[in-house]
Amino acid sequence: MQTQPLPQQNHLLAALPSVVVRRLKPHLGLVCFSAGQMLHESDDLVDMVYFPVDSIVSLLHVMEDGSSAEIALVGNDGVIGLSRIMGGQPSTSQAMVISAGQFYQLSGKQFEREFNRHTELMAIVLRYTQAVFIQMAQTAACNRHHSILQQLCRWLLLSLDRVSGDELVMTQELIAGMLGVRREGVTDAAGKLRNLGVIDYHRGHIKLLDRPQLELLCCECYRVVKKKADSLLPPPTT
Repeated sequence: MQTQPLPQQNHLLAALPSVVVRRLKPHLGLVCFSAGQMLHESDDLVDMVYFPVDSIVSLLHVMEDGSSAEIALVGNDGVIGLSRIMGGQPSTSQAMVISAGQFYQLSGKQFEREFNRHTELMAIVLRYTQAVFIQMAQTAACNRHHSILQQLCRWLLLSLDRVSGDELVMTQELIAGMLGVRREGVTDAAGKLRNLGVIDYHRGHIKLLDRPQLELLCCECYRVVKKKADSLLPPPTT
């Protein structure tokens, strides 16, 4: 029988003082989502916020013609639904599950209430929000100035940081959509990484074989995002 994950397996929840976690715990519900499911659309008012445990969510900016591009990744490092504490305004992005898994969910009203009540929760969530903004800015710069190979390396590293283990379940077509590039470009870049012994992939399964080499092949964007996030977010409390 599979053991139910603890809320503290989400790093943001784990960073909170125990008194805050005790207040939140009765209001947290465990849910599962499949790849491709939407947690919210652009312009939606956020009714629920989600704390990923072992899943990855892509925040997407959607254009008028329906095309989209990823602006940030969220996994066990954070929370989906930050617009709830931004004056209750509609979300400016779409949140799509790209790696299936479990989440702890909390009503938007409860999240907003606790955010305004606890200065510790407010401080951690605001620092996480800053980390997301940094990731968005670096992603925009990376997509403009770096090769598809470098973008793929950055994306793989950011994704692997947000799940346990060294394997991702997602297709090259999905990754191409996240990066906003042609699938052929991702196929070529992934082939180079496989030939170098950095990754292996088969039928939507990508396995990391050599992380140090993947980091060497990556542009500075991954290191910038990780360094800033590590400096902004405190280590989990015990």
